[in-house]
Amino acid sequence: METHTPTREEALTLLKEFNKSESLIKHALSVEGVMRYMARKRGEDEEKWGIIGLVHDLDYERYPQQHCQKTKEILEERGWPEKYIRAIMSHGWGLVTDVEPQLEMEKVLYAIDELTGLVTAVALVRPSKSVLDMKVKSVGKKWKDKSFAAGVDRAVIENGAQMLGMDLKDLFEDVIMGMREVASEIDLVGTVADEA
Repeated sequence: METHTPTREEALTLLKEFNKSESLIKHALSVEGVMRYMARKRGEDEEKWGIIGLVHDLDYERYPQQHCQKTKEILEERGWPEKYIRAIMSHGWGLVTDVEPQLEMEKVLYAIDELTGLVTAVALVRPSKSVLDMKVKSVGKKWKDKSFAAGVDRAVIENGAQMLGMDLKDLFEDVIMGMREVASEIDLVGTVADEA
């Protein structure tokens, strides 16, 4: 089957076909927002990075035991480009795949995936319940508290930051900035909207 370049609309339809959980869809939109922000900052293909971010956990709700592997099958059946599939596989490196992130896009996805979860958790305990007024130091404080958002794999985030040659604080900032762009879609505008 010949490959074609997927559109965002196609990616979103596919995401919603395989995922009904609101939290998983919001996570996908968060990762997409950050991927687009990071691509733009680097002068890369924002659409491609965003689409990869949007479907990176495509199989997670239905096939948690076959995470990444099922996504590969689903996307291959639909003729998605190999580069997209490889990037998605690489975010599970060392956890559920042996595909090591090599391209900048792959390293970014690997580094930010878990971090969007931490930033979401930090936003939800803030008085404003918003990512719009969040500071890097707020994330830093919660980062050190290992019992906060304990499901977030901090080792993966640290490893990803090292791969990118980035300081954790700079990575936190990029994730916050990327998530601000999609704050309304992920319900993290909170009470800041009144002042914005």
